[in-house]
Amino acid sequence: MNHKTSADQDGKVGYAFVHTIGGKSVASPSVIDVINPATGTVFAQSPDATQAQLDEAVDAARQAFCSWSHLSFAERRAYLHRFAEKVRQNADELATLVTREQGKPFAAAQREIAGTCRSFEEISKIEVPDEILRDDGKNRISLHYRPMGVVGGITPWNVPVGLAAHKIAQALYTGNTLVLKPSPYTPLATLLLGELSQDILPPGVLNIISGGNDLGRWLTEHPGVDKISFTGSGPTGKRVMASAAGTLKRVSLELGGNDPAIVLDDANLGESLPKIFHGAFWMSGQVCMAVKRVYVPDNLYDRVCDSFVAMAGELRVGEGFEPGVTMGPLQNKMQFDKVLGMLDETKRRPGVKVLTGGHAFNRPGYFIEPTIIADVEDDAPIVAEEQFGPVLPVLRYSDVEDVIERANDTRMGLSASVWTGDIERGRQVAERIEAGTVWVNHHLGSEPDIPFGGFKESGLGREQGLMGLHGYMEAQVINLPKAGQA
Repeated sequence: MNHKTSADQDGKVGYAFVHTIGGKSVASPSVIDVINPATGTVFAQSPDATQAQLDEAVDAARQAFCSWSHLSFAERRAYLHRFAEKVRQNADELATLVTREQGKPFAAAQREIAGTCRSFEEISKIEVPDEILRDDGKNRISLHYRPMGVVGGITPWNVPVGLAAHKIAQALYTGNTLVLKPSPYTPLATLLLGELSQDILPPGVLNIISGGNDLGRWLTEHPGVDKISFTGSGPTGKRVMASAAGTLKRVSLELGGNDPAIVLDDANLGESLPKIFHGAFWMSGQVCMAVKRVYVPDNLYDRVCDSFVAMAGELRVGEGFEPGVTMGPLQNKMQFDKVLGMLDETKRRPGVKVLTGGHAFNRPGYFIEPTIIADVEDDAPIVAEEQFGPVLPVLRYSDVEDVIERANDTRMGLSASVWTGDIERGRQVAERIEAGTVWVNHHLGSEPDIPFGGFKESGLGREQGLMGLHGYMEAQVINLPKAGQA
């Protein structure tokens, strides 16, 4: 198998990418152009799966399920650990593809691949015990967790390999087989991951196929798929849920967030503000759990705004392979245009101050200046909606009760953070925030053994941890009478 992905002087990759179906490399009659967001130009092509190829992938997964599901957790763990080692051996190649197709700095792409290996290894170390619900002398009632069958996974474009790894590890470790569809914006590194798996996993256990929106609909409607695990935007998640309803598939959705950071009046600003800033601008703000809005007491407001402006000036924005780059482009033209549209709307609002940034860079690619916005109202789209870009609105408050209410005034509830010098006070505020994860004095982070997901329209179910693994399994109660009982 030859998966050389070296690029020529124009950045084009000289390699034909393929699906992995039933343990084999499979091409498609048509392809999808893949754009480098740092240049706005096509640099590679991915195969565009047909409906017949999806059927082949689901059939391969169904055939592999019987033997794979009968392996022990320890046996499946060993496969995933070998897969992790294979990924490590090809880490630079994978990271190079991630930077070219996603746009993030190469160091960030390397961390994503390292996190992929960690997901395979750490998720597969989690014990999934049976539970005794009752043993009263008459009956012994136990709760067991069984694999569902074939899982359909759909991943987004912001962390293409890292989020694919979560689904691969959880689905396979729990005894399911998987058909995985990456985003058509960032399919390449995930397709390469599929090729690497061919040397490690039994045929049909992991199938990775790329395609456009039709493929996503076909997958969610497919009668041979038992569960859909989707990570992406809220509107698309709703369509996934509706599409899966025809066969009552199990569905887990990890969707967007409008994540607030609340700075209390006793916070250590020297320690807190750099962390909040990183939590907002990491990966150009294209992270579901990133800080999307900051609430600051009146008496600290100007100081905080000045600090954020200075930090924005220190970011080095550029193409991901340029030395010292700390922020790349937005990943695609659609998102680029959306964020610029939100900025234009914000600038037209009376009294709003764009303290720094607010424009696209005058260069090829989808680059937007790191932007700090002050004196904006809560009902502005830049505050009320998820920007998913390098934009941070800073909002004033004078009363803690008021700021908790404002932080919760959203249909989203993925994550949040509270910043304070008093941990107990931080805990009390955190407990009142309507979000699936609330950090005190830090923001961001996803651990394989800690469940992650959202309240309200930020999703259904949880990923990772024991709770996440249970979401890939069916609960079965076995009720046994004691000897001699009728």
